[in-house]
Amino acid sequence: MAAKRNPHRADLVLSGGGVKGIGLVGAVGALRDAGYALERISGTSAGSLVGAVVAAGSQAGGLSAEQLREIAVSVPYRRFRDSGPIERIPLIGTAWGLARGTGIYRGDFAHQWIRGELKNLGVRTFGDLDIDADHLLPERRYRLVVTVADLTTGQLVRLPWDYERIYGLDPDEQSVADAVRASMSIPFLFRTFTLKDAAGQRCTLVDGGVLSNFPIDSFDRPDGAEPRWPTFGATVVPYLPAPTAQQLIPGLRLPWDGPTFLESLITTMLVGHDQAHLNQPWVKVRAIQVDSTDIGVLDFDVTRAEADVLYDKGYAAATEFLSSWDWSGYLQRFRRAHYVT
Repeated sequence: MAAKRNPHRADLVLSGGGVKGIGLVGAVGALRDAGYALERISGTSAGSLVGAVVAAGSQAGGLSAEQLREIAVSVPYRRFRDSGPIERIPLIGTAWGLARGTGIYRGDFAHQWIRGELKNLGVRTFGDLDIDADHLLPERRYRLVVTVADLTTGQLVRLPWDYERIYGLDPDEQSVADAVRASMSIPFLFRTFTLKDAAGQRCTLVDGGVLSNFPIDSFDRPDGAEPRWPTFGATVVPYLPAPTAQQLIPGLRLPWDGPTFLESLITTMLVGHDQAHLNQPWVKVRAIQVDSTDIGVLDFDVTRAEADVLYDKGYAAATEFLSSWDWSGYLQRFRRAHYVT
C-alpha cells in the first residue's frame, strides 16, 4: 500500500482565524518536528497566509519549527490595522467604512508583508509552487490552494485551481500574495479584493470563510480511490455552540450599545457553514483543534509573549493529536464509508 511506504507524508488544511492563526503555525511546527513532509496545503483567510509561507518554505527545502515560530511571533500585527484617513476618525470613520461596504481596514500592509515573505523564499507566482506529480489533476499540481468567495459570480473559488476555469487566466502567472490578500478580506472589516477576468469583468473577492472557513475536504480524492497519505486539518476557531462573537472577535463593537447584528453576522459567516461538517466523526478524527479562546481574530495588539503562548498551544495540540493518530485505523473505518483523501 502506497500509504504505508510513505508514513510521514501528509496534506494539510488550515482554517481561518485572524490573529489566532499563530496557533496554526504551532501545529505546523509540531508536524515538522514529528517528521511529516507536507505535500500540499489548503488555507482560508489566516490559514492561507500561514499556508503560503509554509508552502513556499517547503518548496525551498522546508522551514524548521523554530524558523516558523520566529516568523509567527515577530509579525508586526498592529500594522495590519491600517485604516484609511476617513476610517481613522472615531465613530464616524467606522460607520463610514461599514456604510460604504469597503471595510474599516485597507489590508495593504498585510498584502505587502506576505509578498515580502514569499519573495524571501523565492516565490512570486503559483508557477513557483508547481509540483511535478503525475497523480494530480493538471489544475491541482500546486503546493498551495487558497479558498476565497467570489461575490460577483456567487461561488466558492479555489485558487489557483479555478483561475483558468472561471477567469480565463493562466494560474502559473498569478500572484500568490494577491490570492492570499483576497482570502483575508473579511467583509466589513477589510476592503474587498478585485480580480479582472479575461473578458474584462471585475470580480469582487472576499474571505473564503464566508462559504467555508475549514474546507478539510480540499484534497479528498475525486476518483474514490484509497488515499495515498493522510490529510490533516488544523483549526483555531471553536465549535458551536461554544463560540460567541466576543470569543471570536473581541473588541469588535459598533458605536452604539446593545446586541450588534454585525457581530452575529461575522461569527456565523466564519463558523456557521462548517459546524455540522466538523462534528462528523470522519472529519473530527483528522482535525487538530487548537485552544485559542484567549486571543481574538482581530486582536492585533497581541504581545510577543501572548503570541508565544498561542504558538505553544498549537504545537501541544498537534503533538497530542499525533500521539493517538492511527492511519491504518482511519483507512479501515472511514475510507470506504465516507470521504477519502
